[in-house]
Amino acid sequence: MSKVFERNNVHIQGAGAKAMMFAHGFGCDRNMWRFVAPAFEKEFQTVLFDHVGAGGSDLSAYDGVKYSSLEGYATDVVEIGRELNVSDAVFVGHSVSSMIGVMAAEKAPGMFGKLVLIGPSPRYIDDAGYTGGFSAKQIEELLEFLESNHMGWSAQMAPMIMGNPDRPELGQELTNSFCRTDPEIAKAFARVTFTSDNREDLARVAVPTLVLQCSEDIIASQEVGDFVNRSIPNSRMIVLKATGHCPNLSAPEEVVSAMRTFV
Repeated sequence: MSKVFERNNVHIQGAGAKAMMFAHGFGCDRNMWRFVAPAFEKEFQTVLFDHVGAGGSDLSAYDGVKYSSLEGYATDVVEIGRELNVSDAVFVGHSVSSMIGVMAAEKAPGMFGKLVLIGPSPRYIDDAGYTGGFSAKQIEELLEFLESNHMGWSAQMAPMIMGNPDRPELGQELTNSFCRTDPEIAKAFARVTFTSDNREDLARVAVPTLVLQCSEDIIASQEVGDFVNRSIPNSRMIVLKATGHCPNLSAPEEVVSAMRTFV
C-alpha cells in the first residue's frame, strides 16, 4: 500500500471505468458514506478515504501548518487522485469537503469532471451582503466551547447538526463519531472549517456541479445553498426533502436518487 493510501486510509470498490471519490465532513470518516457509495459501485470505481486526523487515517501525518487551511486537505485529495491516475472523475463532498473539492478541482484541472456538493457553505460567518448563518461572535463561542470541552460539545452539537430528533440513533452516531476524533485535531479542524472563506473560489469552478441542499439545515441554510448555486457558473441545485445536515446518513436513498440525475 502506498504512503498516500496509508495516510488517508483509502478504500476502493467497484469496477467502473471512471472514479467517484467521496469526501466526508468535519468530525466524520469514510463510514458516513456506507449507505450511498455502494449504489454506484457497478458504474464507478468508488474511492473512500479519511481526512488526516479522522477515522483510520495516519495521525502521525497531521501537520499543524499544512492543515491550518483547507488547502492542505485539498492537496491530499489531489495526491490520492494522482496515485490512482484519476481523470474526469466525480467528486462527492459533504459539508466542509464541498469546498475542499472545489479547491482540489482547481488545483488539478482534468482530474474531476463533475462535482456533487452536499450541504456546502463557502463561509459560515455573516458578512456585508452575505448571510452565512452565524455571527463572528457565535462562531468564536462555538469554538471556545469545543476547545474547553470536546466531549460536551460533541454531545450537545452533534444531535443539533444531524437534526431528525425523531430518530435519535442518528444523532448518537454523529456524537460517537465526533468523540472518536482526536480532540486537538478536532479543535484545529473546526477552527479551519468555521472561519474559512471560499466565496471567491466558486466562480472559478470549471466543471458541472450539483448542489444538494437539505430543506432544513442549521449549518448550511438554503440561502447559503442558493449563493453557492448562483456563484458556480455551471451549477444546478436540488432541494431535498431531507432535513438536517447529514442526508448521506438520514436520507441516503434520496441522495442517491438526486445524484443519479446528474452523474
